[in-house]
Amino acid sequence: MSQFLEVHKDKYTISTDPARLDIDAICDFLTRSYWAKARPRERTERAFANSLVFGVYDGDRQVGMARVVSDYAIFAYLCDVFIHEEYRAHGLGKWLIETVLDHPDLRGMRRWVLATSDAHGLYRQFGWDALGKPDNWMEIFRPFPEEGIDA
Repeated sequence: MSQFLEVHKDKYTISTDPARLDIDAICDFLTRSYWAKARPRERTERAFANSLVFGVYDGDRQVGMARVVSDYAIFAYLCDVFIHEEYRAHGLGKWLIETVLDHPDLRGMRRWVLATSDAHGLYRQFGWDALGKPDNWMEIFRPFPEEGIDA
């Protein structure tokens, strides 16, 4: 894998350096999300430690993130994408997705997947679409006890 990526735009930085991640801010973001509001912190910490994480920063303050789970050759799953409410509508989400897709270790992936309930318009701008053959896909879904059945 490549060294840590760091890109700048205006006063903002996107970095893949795990030392910059603010796990308290990340957990706070996720408690306000529909997909991970009850995820146990220990699970979040372990997931982020084993993923390629893109942090979005205003100076030293973490204001967003995206997490990629990948084999770095064929498959990548984009998840836990979040921009702090105070920083939305400034193009940071688009810049974040552009940066993720342009990462040297992720270029040329055969298949990207993600799940979203409300950001289809954002992701379609970058080539995502509904599953072409949804009947081919299967899952095992086991919500954590704290999440309930609708997680």
